[in-house]
Amino acid sequence: MAVYLERPVFVSLLLGFSGGLPLLLVFSTLSAWLKEEGVSLTGIGLFSLASSAYALKVLWAPLVDRLPLPVLTPLLGQRRSWLVLSQVAIAAAMVALGQTHPGQDPWWTALLAVCLAFASATQDIVIDAYRIETLTEDQQGAGAANYVTGYRIALLVAGGGALVLADGLGWAATYAAMAGIMGVGLITVLASPEPARRQTDESRERDRRVADFINRKAHLPAVLREPLRHVYESVICPFADFMTRPSWLLILAFVALYKYGEALLGIMANPFYLDLGFTKTEIGLVSKTFGFAMTIGGAVIGGVLVARWGVMRALLVSGVLQCVANLAFSAQALIGHSVPALMVTISIENVTAGMATSAFVAYLGLLTNVAYTATQFALLTSLMAVGRTLFAAGGGWLAEQTGWVLYFAVTTLAAVPGVLILLWLMRRYPPPPPAPDGPGKTPD
Repeated sequence: MAVYLERPVFVSLLLGFSGGLPLLLVFSTLSAWLKEEGVSLTGIGLFSLASSAYALKVLWAPLVDRLPLPVLTPLLGQRRSWLVLSQVAIAAAMVALGQTHPGQDPWWTALLAVCLAFASATQDIVIDAYRIETLTEDQQGAGAANYVTGYRIALLVAGGGALVLADGLGWAATYAAMAGIMGVGLITVLASPEPARRQTDESRERDRRVADFINRKAHLPAVLREPLRHVYESVICPFADFMTRPSWLLILAFVALYKYGEALLGIMANPFYLDLGFTKTEIGLVSKTFGFAMTIGGAVIGGVLVARWGVMRALLVSGVLQCVANLAFSAQALIGHSVPALMVTISIENVTAGMATSAFVAYLGLLTNVAYTATQFALLTSLMAVGRTLFAAGGGWLAEQTGWVLYFAVTTLAAVPGVLILLWLMRRYPPPPPAPDGPGKTPD
């Protein structure tokens, strides 16, 4: 247990908190505010497009990985300078977003939600790189566990905590309070060292390829060679490496679709609770606080499944259970306002979601080449966000057309394509049996 208190591992906990705090403020917490302001379900669904930055962050990840910032980078280093910039931008966007009036002028709310999501997605890019570069091989597992724990604590604060605060203080004060809490991440970054870039066989091979490429372009003026080197090193190499994996297009489709059903549920969950007559405090205490404990329990179960069965089998079992769990919300719609029933519904959904997330994060880690961590992680997590943003944008319209009971039944079907792709991948590339004393492996 001592490894969890080692400095780089503990820093991962705090950075996980910083990374998770903004997410719900442009997702389900914002949906509750919009519902309270009288925005239609269709409008609430379309507001999920404001968080498209999470799905598109791969486009600027190479710049964040390599581009130095004036003044800040010489003082703090490449990683810490981008972290400080993104965290200050997040806090400013939170304060500004809280001052808007979505029922009267939704366009300003949407614009500032986009700004908040962009700054948050940029922070995610840097945190992933910082965490991997500062942890030794022996610390990677504990560091990842701490990061997920910190992230989940932040979701509790920005979900349940924000709803309870909004009941008593209003939305402007709530978003300002969340901005102040971002100080946890800022202090952590300023008190932590800049990571050293470690040389690996993969990074040395990358450097050799870049050098060969530039040598072949020696006839070009120097003013062109440097931008070409940057593009080749930061953009082409990471994507070309990923495309060497068998069935890489299907892998990307699976990453985008695996949690699609959960995304359709998540974007409409708070409006659904409010429609049934639950107060924001009830939602905060049951859905977020109680649900947090259920999610952590599910994540532990998912980790055990990965260790016992291997990543692919754990993904399959967790994915099927995650699909079926959405039907609990159809049952809740039939029952109506009942706190005990809501606790059962939340238990089922959050445990299965925690299981699936634990297996899914392990799978993404296996897909990433250590030489291209920042860009490839951004690619995979961008696609993971596609289901939560672009694909889920029509969820509000669908809920208005079908009603809550049928809507949540449809969200169950929406998760099926991801499971079918996974079954195909498992049949085409059967995973080896897990080692008796450690987690299973899966082929690239």
